[in-house]
Amino acid sequence: MRNVSLAAMIGAALLMQTPGASADDVRLAQASSSSATTEKPADKPMPSKTIVRSVKMRGTVDAVDKDKGTVTLKGPKGNKLTLDVQDKAKLDAINVGDPVVATYVEALAFQLVKPGTGTPGVSAQEARVSSKPGETPAGAIGRQITATVTVTAINKKAHTVTFKGPQGNSETVKAQDPKNLNLIKVGDLVDITYTQALAVSLDKPAK
Repeated sequence: MRNVSLAAMIGAALLMQTPGASADDVRLAQASSSSATTEKPADKPMPSKTIVRSVKMRGTVDAVDKDKGTVTLKGPKGNKLTLDVQDKAKLDAINVGDPVVATYVEALAFQLVKPGTGTPGVSAQEARVSSKPGETPAGAIGRQITATVTVTAINKKAHTVTFKGPQGNSETVKAQDPKNLNLIKVGDLVDITYTQALAVSLDKPAK
């Protein structure tokens, strides 16, 4: 799993330009909502945006270390990824050269916080799941980081916005899509949620 800084989360979630699909196994989607002018202020849905990226890759098992409880996967371009296996007994069903399929998903979302309902902060959680005995060896790991930051400056001419994090650190990022700057104003609190998930399974039926 990749390490992601708060600045990267902010830049990607709030300011990314809507991308198009560049390959059959890569799907990008974006959804946004805005408030209706006829609604009362208290009933307005807060502006939000979500960006999801999913990549599916087929590869092979490059190495199995039963002592350490790890398996190394090799992708079609030779790139390798080593994963920890919690249930070491499952390594008995995995051999070097076995075909595998991996799906990696990233999601970035932001939502403005209603005035008086939020405070700056950061939280993180992680989850793991694995296949049951007798099933084709498979596993998944997911991580979600949520941060609430404060908008301290917006420069529409330069297409930049400055945020202050929970620890008082400030970051200025440039908007690839300047229209997104119309969704926020100085003093707004913004909830940013970054989610990663990686699922791997053998590309063959269980014996």
